[in-house]
Order: sequence, then structure tokens, then C-alpha cells
Amino acid sequence: MKDIEITLQDKNIKPNLDIVGTIKVNYTGKYDSIVLNTQILGSNELMLFTSYNGKKISQRSSRLFISRESMPQDKADFTAMITFEPTQKHDVKFRASIIEQHKEIESDVLFAGIS
Repeated sequence: MKDIEITLQDKNIKPNLDIVGTIKVNYTGKYDSIVLNTQILGSNELMLFTSYNGKKISQRSSRLFISRESMPQDKADFTAMITFEPTQKHDVKFRASIIEQHKEIESDVLFAGIS
């Protein structure tokens, strides 16, 4: 079992539809937060994060910060979306990291595609 694991309901991302995912932390040591970084490869566009653990947000960013206090059972559910119409196929990199005292302890990477 990984110390941190990111999963998506569907790895085939469509514009203007929810991207639903979960980050699960299995790390037994101390940590302060997790950070989810996203990168749309071959594009300058960013994701729009819409919620995590039931809290609505409206942040167009490539990064989502979630404090440990906001993660019951060391789990975070999130939704995001892309709001641009791609003119070509893009890969999307999701990278979730465990942070303790401003240092990355462990991470997991997942790739999806925009079509």
C-alpha cells in the first residue's frame, strides 16, 4: 500500500464536466497537509478546482492545498474541471504530495487524458 494514493473516477477528462477524485493518505508518521498539483501538458491552461471534502471553492490554479485538519480519516475527495475547449489531445498530470514542515515526504503521480 502506498503512503499516498490519488485516484480518479474517470481518466478520460471532458471539458466542462466534473473531474472527481480522491486522495488517500496511508502514511503513519506526522504530516501537516497535502498538496495536489496539476499540469495540462502542452498547454498554458489551468484547472478550476470546485470543491474538496464538501467545501466549495473557485480557484483557477494548478495547485490545491488541503490541511490535515480538513481530512477526516486521512482522505480528501475533490472535484475540478477544465473550462477550455482543447484543439488537440492533452495529457494531464496529477501529483499528490504529503507535506511536513514545508518538506515533501511522499508523493503519487497519476496521468489522465483530455479529449
